[in-house]
Amino acid sequence: MDMKLELVSVPVTDVDRAKAFYVDQVGFNPDHDYQVTDELRFVQLTPPGSACSIVIGQGITEMAPGSQTGLQVVVEDVDAIRAELAGRGVETSEVDKQPWGWFSFFSDPDGNTWAMQQMVPQEEAQGE
Repeated sequence: MDMKLELVSVPVTDVDRAKAFYVDQVGFNPDHDYQVTDELRFVQLTPPGSACSIVIGQGITEMAPGSQTGLQVVVEDVDAIRAELAGRGVETSEVDKQPWGWFSFFSDPDGNTWAMQQMVPQEEAQGE
């Protein structure tokens, strides 16, 4: 039996501002944007190359905006993605080199936090 995680809710205060951040600055693909009713708007966004998407919107979750922490994407080159995001105005942390991967972090306008992890060969990580 397969169990695939394919959608994660990210609570935001301003749907249009959050959509612009994730699409224009971070580079997510805008999959769907439906105003279902006056109380329900469903916006699905997907990181490039990911099988898992996020959903932002109105009436989607009862989580407080900014309370989603620990979201993580795996990238091929954390330094390159940091430079790309910085060029689009996204503030990222310096690279934190750990034995289990190299990380950089950013937050969306509401404070939901993301980690970008570069997997590195164990011997390379230990040599840093």
